[in-house]
Amino acid sequence: MVVGAFPIAKLLYLGVRQMSKPVANRIKAGARRSEFFKSYICLPPAQIYHWVEMRTKMRIMGFRGSTIKPLNEDMAAELGAELLGEAIIFLIGTGCMVLEYSRQASNSRRKEEELTETITSLQTQLAELSLTTETMDARLREFNRQLVSFPTPNK
Repeated sequence: MVVGAFPIAKLLYLGVRQMSKPVANRIKAGARRSEFFKSYICLPPAQIYHWVEMRTKMRIMGFRGSTIKPLNEDMAAELGAELLGEAIIFLIGTGCMVLEYSRQASNSRRKEEELTETITSLQTQLAELSLTTETMDARLREFNRQLVSFPTPNK
């Protein structure tokens, strides 16, 4: 009994996705400690996210044209680190999906090539058999012609 191939690729992808959470947490902790990372990587996206979120909430509640105060640096750094962590997890998940899709596409392409090769082989065999059949038919007609041309003995 043949058992299907163990889905080692899927298990590997699952492992990578599970490992992405601690990696993202470690990057978030580093982002909180590093002044450069905090100032240039975490704060701008956090302030933009806060501005868009507050603007949307204000419009939903009917307040138009009110000014939105930016987050203080600590809250913005925390929000930016969270956004960075979520983005990393999302990118790793997306990468796993892209790899799985390309793996499935290559498997499908390989199966299609095998099927095309099999069909071509069968067509070649059919052509050969057709030629053999025509040759045998011609020989049979020749034998029948020769058989008919023999004189029949009279009694």
